[in-house]
Amino acid sequence: MTQGMYHYIKQAWKKPDIKTLRERMIKWRESDAFTKVDKPLRLDKARVLGYKDKKGFVVIRVRVKRGGHKRSRPNKGRRSKRMHTRKNLMMNYRWIAEQRVEKKYKNLVVLNSYLIGKDGVHYFYEVICVDPFMPEIQNDDAINWICRPENKKRAMRGLTSAGKKSRGLRSKSPTFKLHSSERTSDSARKYQ
Repeated sequence: MTQGMYHYIKQAWKKPDIKTLRERMIKWRESDAFTKVDKPLRLDKARVLGYKDKKGFVVIRVRVKRGGHKRSRPNKGRRSKRMHTRKNLMMNYRWIAEQRVEKKYKNLVVLNSYLIGKDGVHYFYEVICVDPFMPEIQNDDAINWICRPENKKRAMRGLTSAGKKSRGLRSKSPTFKLHSSERTSDSARKYQ
């Protein structure tokens, strides 16, 4: 059975060429934290997540530092009783990357994102953004929902895929009726 192009791109990304990826990441490390790219690196993944090669769609490569999210120790002033222990963020790196892009590019709305690589220090993501003021986007019935005012700052409010996953809103079943805020406080009560 013959397969399409996207199938082979997907298969190639399951075991990427390490040498090529390493050379790319060396260049990415030297470049800025936010870089606009002409075409997405993982075309199959981008298309699945809603990317179209038309005006109004922008792909931005983001570099995020890896490691725990512990806050730094205070070097002067009043110190808290428990300096920096147990203060890890509940957010995943993909959500952090989306939020940083939305903060940097205020005229764009984040649609989705995906991982393109990681090394010992950084995670690298490609974030798909949409310009809601472009007439090409406003006239496209498949994507013009993003132009509505209630879809502003989606990443900041945790409405993207990464945000919903981090907030624990992926599994929706009739038996599971807790909100994410209730769930975290409920789990905190268990371990006291």
